[in-house]
This record gives sequence, C-alpha cells and structure tokens, in this order.
Amino acid sequence: MGIYLNPGNENFRSMLKAPIYVDKTMMLKTLNDFIDRDNKYICVSRPRRFGKTIASEMIAAYYSRGCDSHVLFEKLKISKAEGYEDKLNKYNVIKIDLNSEYQNTRNKDSLIASIENKVAQEMQKEYGECGIALDDSLANNIMRVYASTRDTFIILIDEYDVLVREQVPQALFDEFLSFLNGLFKSATLRPAISLAYLTGILPIVRDKIQSKLNNIEEYTILDAKELTEFVGFTPEEVKSLCEEWGMDYEDCRRWYDGYCLNGYEIYNPESVVKSMRDKKYSNYWGKTSSYRVISDRLEANFDGMKDQVIRMLSGEKVPVNVTRYLNTMDSFNSRNDAFTYLIHVGYLAYDEEDQSCRIPNREIRQEWENAMETQPGYEVTFRIIEASRELLSATVKGDEDAVAKALDESHIHVTSNRSYNNEDALQSAIYLAYIYALNKYTVIKEMTTGRGFADVVFIPYVPDLPAMIIELKHNKCVESALDQIKEKKYFDSLKDYKGGLLFVGVNYDEKDKTHECRIESFTKSESE
Repeated sequence: MGIYLNPGNENFRSMLKAPIYVDKTMMLKTLNDFIDRDNKYICVSRPRRFGKTIASEMIAAYYSRGCDSHVLFEKLKISKAEGYEDKLNKYNVIKIDLNSEYQNTRNKDSLIASIENKVAQEMQKEYGECGIALDDSLANNIMRVYASTRDTFIILIDEYDVLVREQVPQALFDEFLSFLNGLFKSATLRPAISLAYLTGILPIVRDKIQSKLNNIEEYTILDAKELTEFVGFTPEEVKSLCEEWGMDYEDCRRWYDGYCLNGYEIYNPESVVKSMRDKKYSNYWGKTSSYRVISDRLEANFDGMKDQVIRMLSGEKVPVNVTRYLNTMDSFNSRNDAFTYLIHVGYLAYDEEDQSCRIPNREIRQEWENAMETQPGYEVTFRIIEASRELLSATVKGDEDAVAKALDESHIHVTSNRSYNNEDALQSAIYLAYIYALNKYTVIKEMTTGRGFADVVFIPYVPDLPAMIIELKHNKCVESALDQIKEKKYFDSLKDYKGGLLFVGVNYDEKDKTHECRIESFTKSESE
C-alpha cells in the first residue's frame, strides 16, 4: 500500500463515516463497463463542490490492490451489481492529486519529474525485479511492469487541469502534455492501462491538448452522458435527505437546484449536505469561493454582455454558443466564451435543448448580486436590485406612486442596454425590479389563466404575503390592465390558493418614458 501506487481506502472509509453520505457507488458499475475497452480513457469535468474528490477516493478504494474494501462496499448499492466481486481490489491503481502536487512542490519547473520519481520509488518496492528506473518516465516504468508480469494499471489523475487554471509557463505545460501523451497515446502502452480517469473543473484544453489526446472521452457539465446522474445529487436523493433531516424540500430546491443535464435535475451536493447539517438554507457557495470569478469575466465587457447579464438577473435565459470556448484561462474572445466558462465553474446553468444559459438558483443569484455591487458599469443594476426589497413592500402596501417610480428607473436601465421592443423591455424591467421577490415568491411568466395569459404571476411560498397578478400595457391606460385581469378571469388559475390577492396594472407611456400603476386588493370571494 502506497501513497501513489495502490493507495489504501482510509479516505473513503472516513467519508462513509460522515453524518451524511449519499451512495453514488453505482458509478463504479458504469466504469466497470469501460475497463479494457476502446473507451477506457475518460475525463470527467464538473464545478467545485460537486463531489469530484469523493468520487476519486471511491474509485481508488474499489479498484486498488493496496487494500481490502469488502467491508466498506458490502452494504452499498454496487455490491448488488453484476461483476462487483470480479473487479474489487483487483488492479494496480496509480493515483495522483495534481493540485496537491503543484501546490506542495517548491520547484514548479520540476513538477512532472518529481511526480514520476515519487511514483517510481513506490513501483520499485512493489516491482523491483522489473527494472524500475527512478529517472525514467512513468509510461516507461508501467511498460516494464506489464512486459514482465502482464499486470495492468488504472490511472487516476485528480484536478488534471490545475496547470491550465494556474496559467503556468509554456515549458511546464508542454512537459505535462508530454506526460499525458506518453500515458494515453502510446499504442505500445495501451494494453497496460485498463482505465484512465481524469477529473477537473474545465474540459480538456482545445488546440493544445485535445488534438493530441483525442482518444480521451469527455464527460462535462454540458453533457455527462451515462455519468449524468453521478454529477450531483438528484431530486430523489435530496428529497430523502430532507425527510431524514426534517428540512423543507421546496426550499432546498429553490436554493440549490437549477442545473439540468440530460433530463436530470442536478443539485449542488456540498451545499445540500451543509444545509442539512446546519439545519438552515444559506449561501454556502460564497463561503468557499469568491464572486471575483464572475467579476473577472464581467470586466472584459464584451459587446452585448451587459445586456445579457441583466436579462439573466431578471430571471430570463439567454442564448449561448458553447462550442467555441477553448477551455483555457486566456482565450476569452466573446461573451459566449465568458458564459461557457461560467457554466463549467457552476455560476451558470446550461439548457442544451434551446442552447441557453441562466442563473440556476438562489444561492448562485446571491453571488451574481455580490459581483454587481463593486463592478464598474453595473452601479444602476445593483441599485435596482438593492431597492427591490422596498419595491415589494411598497406593492404589498398599495403604494402605486412608489411602484411607478421604481419601474421608471428599471425600464430606462433595461431599455438602454437592450435592442428589443418595448414590450419585452417592460417585462424585463418588471423582473429586474422585483428580483427580491424571488426569495419569497414563485414567479411565473405568461401563465395560462382563465381566458388568456397573465403577464406575470407571483405566488408566495412564505406565509402572510398576498399573491400578485401583474398585467402590463404599453401606450394605453392603466385601468385597462386591471379590467383585463378581471374580464379574462386571470385569477381562476389561483383557485386552489388560499390567501390575499393583489391585481397590479402597469402602463408604460413610451412618449414620456413613465409608468403608471394601479393596485387593487381582493379576497378570494370578491375575485370570484
């Protein structure tokens, strides 16, 4: 049992002892199907806090010959799978945490040589008779073992992309590329490797690595294929945790859901676990990362980017082309590149069906709002966000002038950054001005109601707040907005709702660039 060669299962054992452990071991069944096949080289990229390290430790504990993990896995899902025993602790595993190696190596220029030497020392103890050379490449030493014993290896490289994210000198990066190339592109070495599993935040760098390592199958936050359900927590897993820990599932969903991948809803695992442990929902993301990740991308200020950001802050989706980003930290040439990067690191969610991105949930929305506070060019946006709490209060109190004034500023701000018609801009102004309401309301846009579609419906999920139906008019009269709500019986969609109800009519006068607002309060009996 070594640190690099055939590690033990202590780390995975400690993870199983945690108060909360979600069984993702069926991932091993999928990996078993890759072993010794054409698609045995895989790279799995996903954001921080999405369980990459836990998965890596689980894989090492399952395959490594350096330990006996029967007791650890006997009560987990994988133990019931066909072929479970066939591969349990049957392989030489080489496990490298590249981030740890990089951070702890004083002479960064000798990083790769240092790693290869450390692994060779452990291989020499295990396979001394095979002529292991301390000053030779890992690929050559693996070949020596295979030639002598026909023993094969599973290679685990965690945080493989750290050298990309740290933007190391080109010479070191080229050496790392040669290291990977020697392991995964050599036809001679191919029979000696049963599986290669790389993890990172970013997918494989295009143009620098991808063309030379095109035999590595990628599983990303854009498309994780058959590994999708193991990327994060599924709704069923989160519901089970909420029941066990006495937490409200719908609140959890609003805070941490929002990533949709191949038909799966995906939750941020770390935040879910911490919320269960602490018995409260909060922004755990911001405690382990910095909103500077967002700010750094906003500073580029690509053409049209501010417009798109405001739309996403307003709760809308925006189109994104995810095919051009080169997966580096120095190749941001457009807002599409910036948004694609933010998808990979978890600050945006991607919808493949309509090729759009959006802010996924309340936790991440707070990070965007934090970034707005100090970002040049977004001062007005942040002021509107800050004022949205007071706007909601003013609406509930029936303060029509305050609502109209708030919408004046929001609409002018949105319109100045958009090339859309006024009706669309007015809707976006409403969404942005009422952004605080997302913390207390489910907001449904163009909701099917009665005899038509209500522009915006706010349904509270906290007590003592009224539902709101907002109807928008353009260059008409505000009374016609209220009349339409009543005549078309938009309130019929809320027949099962018990509580107060506000009808809010808003008219925008394009000539004066002003809004007029009327608010009427109804009980259910009055509206019926």
